[in-house]
Formats: sequence, structure tokens, C-alpha cells
Amino acid sequence: MTTTPALRRLDRERDGRAAAPIRIAHLGPGNFFRAHQAWYTEHAPDAADWGIAAFAGRRGAVARELAAQDGLYTLLVRAADGDHPEVVSAVAAVSAELDDWRRCFARPELALVTTTVTEAGYRRGPDGGLDRTDPDVTADIAALRSDGIAADVVTAPGKLVLGLAVRRGDGLPGVAVVPCDNVPDNGAMAARVVGELATAADPDLAAWITEHVTFVTTMVDRITPRTTDDDRDAVHDRAGVDDPVPVVTEPYVEWVLSGEFRHGRPRWEDVGARFVDDVVPWEHRKLWLLNGSHSLMAYAGTLRGHETVEQAISDPVVRGWVEQWWDDAARNLPLPLEEIAAYRAALLERYANPRIRHLLAQIAADGSQKVPIRILPTVRADLAAGHVPTGAARVLAAWVCHLRGRGAPVADVAAEEFTALAAGDLDDAVSRVLTRLGADDPRLLAVVTDLARELGG
Repeated sequence: MTTTPALRRLDRERDGRAAAPIRIAHLGPGNFFRAHQAWYTEHAPDAADWGIAAFAGRRGAVARELAAQDGLYTLLVRAADGDHPEVVSAVAAVSAELDDWRRCFARPELALVTTTVTEAGYRRGPDGGLDRTDPDVTADIAALRSDGIAADVVTAPGKLVLGLAVRRGDGLPGVAVVPCDNVPDNGAMAARVVGELATAADPDLAAWITEHVTFVTTMVDRITPRTTDDDRDAVHDRAGVDDPVPVVTEPYVEWVLSGEFRHGRPRWEDVGARFVDDVVPWEHRKLWLLNGSHSLMAYAGTLRGHETVEQAISDPVVRGWVEQWWDDAARNLPLPLEEIAAYRAALLERYANPRIRHLLAQIAADGSQKVPIRILPTVRADLAAGHVPTGAARVLAAWVCHLRGRGAPVADVAAEEFTALAAGDLDDAVSRVLTRLGADDPRLLAVVTDLARELGG
């Protein structure tokens, strides 16, 4: 990358608006948060009242660079007609320090906490609850038991419990916890892992959380690829600034939320967010149609030599597989057919955007966390109805091939376990993986094995 010496860094006084008072804490200041929740807050009409303190899980480059720019960054929206940069000012503070996290939760005006820590970050076990066998979880519980609010914790649930312990200890009101990761019923999921960790550390704190803290369920959607040096160069050329942490995203954005905000929130609905009684239909639509087809392309598309979503969806074979998967998933969506058809058409348009370089290898990561929630609900529903969904079975087959070293490289929190299950004879490998998923139906086994063999597994 060539950096022009004359280019300047972002400066809040010159490039952004004044930092708003911090009323939101956010855990995980990655690209998606900055393209989605921070974007909604930036554009809310009451943005001047709602500053975000963003906390990184470790002292990484993104946190350092964001802090050096006082939280400012360039959002580069890549549309068919070109790039549209804007400077986002919603992030008022950035830190990776646990003491700053404690101080943030000690603010009386703090009203809500958002999280984007990926599916794996919630440290769940096979039953969906807190993984008490995780050594980091065990260490967090022990630290909270012995040191209370002085505990040195490392996990996302541990940090949430620590922050809530600070509020309880200071006699402050609770907050709304708003998870924004692609996990079904993510509000209840977050409530469970936080509640179980708090119960293990301090039952009285767990009771206080139950009474004073709300957990909001969300569905989030905006394709946000990993930033590249070419993207940074585009910001140099288009906006005339040297921003080392820009975010590239698509024009489309969606947010559906359900739950209580007892202590207020930004007017996100004025920017298009929807507040509903039940998120589940939209959650399933997005998880199955968008995220499920992403998984299919990540595993099957890379087997055909593709690197990006745009390349994969331009392949008639892969597009046919995607359409077949959508047919399977759509049978189980409780939404009007015309709404499903419109969403599918919008997805094809989004995927075909040549200016969004969404890497399939990035999407392929942590399949052990993603495949069960994106694909298995359709598999189970169709098996119960008496037939095997071929499109869904192909996703499972492609994932098995991936675990066997085909296509995208394996980068998974459970890589050791699942690559071992997928090793050796193909028939046995498929059987072991499906058994581990709790989907060892002989009808499914036969179809997945045949498809894996066709894919070169």
C-alpha cells in the first residue's frame, strides 16, 4: 500500500461532531458493529445524546487506531454507482482496558450494552448454556468469586457479569443488554450465559440481574467484508484522509429488535429499525436465507475455486445450489410468499455487487457454531415431514468436505474435534459428523454421503 505523506488523519474537531455523552457500552468494535449499530446511532435524530464507549477484547490494532482518532472512522458504502464515504462520530471512546470497562458501568447515565462477539464469543456448550468446561469461563467464575468487581475476567459473559456487578454495587439501575450476533433468540441466549455465570459466581448478583436487567433479541443484517489495503487506498483517494481503520459495507441495512429498554435508547426507528413483539420470523429469514446461503457458498463455492461471494453467485452451478437451499428453507418460514420472494431477489442483487469483496474464507470460519443454527432447523423440519431436503444436505456435505481439507482452510474454535470426526473413510466421516450434530438419520446420512462424494470429499 502506498501512503501519501500529505494525507492527514481524522480529527473530531475538523471531521466529525462533538463526542456525545456515553450512554451505550459496546463490546467488540469490529467492522460489523461500526457498519451497523454505530451507523444507526450516528443517524438517529438524537445522536447528540447517545455516545458509545467501544471496548475491544484485547489490545489490538483496531482499538489502538480508533483511539488515536478519538473514535472516528470512515464508513465506505460501496454501491453500484460508486463509493460513498462518511465519517462516523458515534463512538465517543475506545478502550481495551478492563478498568475503563468498570468505570463505564459506574456511569449512572449508562442505559444499554450492545455486543458483537461472534457466536463463539458467548462461550456456550453443546446444550446452548454456558460452557463450564471452558478454562476461561472457569477462571472468570473463580476470579469473580474471590475478587468481586476487582476481578480480572476475559470472556464476554464474564465481562458482562463484572459490569453488572459494578452497577449493583454502586446502587445504580440496570441496563438493557442488546446482543447483535447471528444467534437464534440471541436475547435469551445472552440472558442464559450471563445468568449462569453470575449464578456460579454470586447467586445474589444473579437475582439482581433477573430483576433489573433486560435482554433484547435482535436480527441484524448488513454485509461487511474484512477491510483490505485496497479499501484503505480507496479512502485515501476518495476522502483524502489516511484512515487505517475504515469499514467497507453495502447500501442495504436492516435491524429488527424485540424487548424492553427501561432506561431509554436512541431513536433508531427513525433510521429504519423495526421494533416488534416477536423477532423470530425475521430472524429465521435472515439466518436461513442469507447466512445459510453464505455457508453454502463458503464451503461449496470454494470447492469450485471461488474466493468471493460475487464470484460464487455468478457461477450458474453454485447459484442453482443456492436457489435449491432457499426452496428448502422457505418451506419452513412463517412469512408471506411475496415477502420471501422479494428478500431472495434482494439477496441475489446484494451478492452480485462486484464492488463488495466478501471473502468466502472469512465466512467459512467457525462452521461448528454456524452450521447447526443456519441449516439444521430446515433439515429437522423436512425430515419430520417425511423427506430429505437436498439443498440443506448439500450444505452439510460441503462442510464435511471443508473439514476434510477441501476448499477454504479450516479456522474453527472446535477445529480439532471436528476435523478428527471428518477424517478417514468418507462414509464413516459423514456418519460421525452427523451424529455429533444430532442429525444421524439414515435417510440424511445416505444423501449427505452421496453429495459429499460428488463434491470431491
